[in-house]
Amino acid sequence: MKLFKFFKSVGTEMKLVVWPNGHQTRIDTTIVVSMSIIFAIFFAIVDWAIQSGLLYI
Repeated sequence: MKLFKFFKSVGTEMKLVVWPNGHQTRIDTTIVVSMSIIFAIFFAIVDWAIQSGLLYI
């Protein structure tokens, strides 16, 4: 009985969810990919700097 009540409440909550449209999804995807590239470049530069610094020790 509790299982049916749980699934009913899940269905009710899912009707309240506001799903993003295609345009917002593209914007969010672009932001995520851009930030991933920026962080990858940043960490590559930091890694290179640390390696270069360790060569002088």
